[in-house]
Amino acid sequence: MAAGVPAARAATAPAARPRAGEPPTAARALAELRAGNARFAAMRQTHPHEDAVRRTAVAVAQHPFALILGCVDSRVAPELVFDQGLGDLLAIRSAGQALDEAVLGSIQFGVEELGVPLVVVLGHERCGAATAAVEYVRTGRPVEGHLARVVEEIAPAARETRHLPGDWVEHTVRANVAMIRRRLARDTAFDRALIVGARFDLDSGKVAFHLS
Repeated sequence: MAAGVPAARAATAPAARPRAGEPPTAARALAELRAGNARFAAMRQTHPHEDAVRRTAVAVAQHPFALILGCVDSRVAPELVFDQGLGDLLAIRSAGQALDEAVLGSIQFGVEELGVPLVVVLGHERCGAATAAVEYVRTGRPVEGHLARVVEEIAPAARETRHLPGDWVEHTVRANVAMIRRRLARDTAFDRALIVGARFDLDSGKVAFHLS
């Protein structure tokens, strides 16, 4: 252990972050996300890459090591959940991770132009968008305004899981992540990246990854 480094911090310091000049791989990116989330869940964040040196470095170029497609929910901010800093993550957020051409184009930009090796579809428990989709499937009542597009995107997951025992919303969240992951994995625009699903637990702060 390095002299002067507290034991708790040393034990939770990022171990998988690529060295300067070393191209990231999906395996290293996933390991770093796991390590960062473990720090977050244990409330032992290191808050990396938040200083003036980092701000100056990323002002001229960005090299994020992972792309997170997450929900707009205010409790699921990727940089916080994975204990990352400026320039580390390319975060794309829409209600219920709903896909449209702008979202798909943003993912393609990250994969093709920035060379991001890992795409994570991040759902979370007690998702409001999933709840709205379940209510829509349950009642058939139309959704007003722009929210209709979001609900319609998630409705297939709600229909697929409506007869499963247990929490229908939770089943919908998990099925929605799986459907989105499969859709992205079939798209040749994202062939260069590993695409995985994940679920964030609001109570524990932990992320569970699903690689298939």
